[in-house]
Amino acid sequence: MMRALSFVRDVTHGALSFALVSIAAFSVWAFGAGFFRNIGGELSMYAAIAAVFLGLSGLLLWPLADGVKRFYKAFLPAFFIYAVLWCVAWFGLKGRAGEWSGALMGCIAFTWISMKMLGNTRGWLVAALALFVLHTAGYFAGDWAMYDFWLADRIDKKPSREAVLAAKLSWGLCYGLGFGAGIGWVFHRARIAA
Repeated sequence: MMRALSFVRDVTHGALSFALVSIAAFSVWAFGAGFFRNIGGELSMYAAIAAVFLGLSGLLLWPLADGVKRFYKAFLPAFFIYAVLWCVAWFGLKGRAGEWSGALMGCIAFTWISMKMLGNTRGWLVAALALFVLHTAGYFAGDWAMYDFWLADRIDKKPSREAVLAAKLSWGLCYGLGFGAGIGWVFHRARIAA
């Protein structure tokens, strides 16, 4: 019973905390996309978004690893490699193929590196599958929220600034909930396996 409760607690903590981090990171895109057009474009914007994820995650998610230092020891290299793989797939393949490939490669790498740095890789493949499913569900729910909910009826006319901001931030919320739930799962698995 205790193990089940701690699993639910870790997944919920991961989802809610990473959703906050993700909204902050997606704010770079929502509010700063124009700024990055003249200083490196999309690639530099993604780097700034990754920096927000890397910097803020430990402040809210450290309980998943029983300490800030231990959390960052696992999260920093895992998320960095995830971000690099996702960007390589996105810029290399574009569109849905890039999104799916980046999600798959990134989630596998994130899980392996996180669990290795936390001291136990037992059950990593199941954790990677869970992360991939939760991450990808959140990512594509965000895509739906942006394009099919917030911006769908505005195809013929330019959407308002408020609608565009809400659309981008809703993607961050959905992505953060899904990826964060998966992060909670991975860190929980590493802790109980150890």
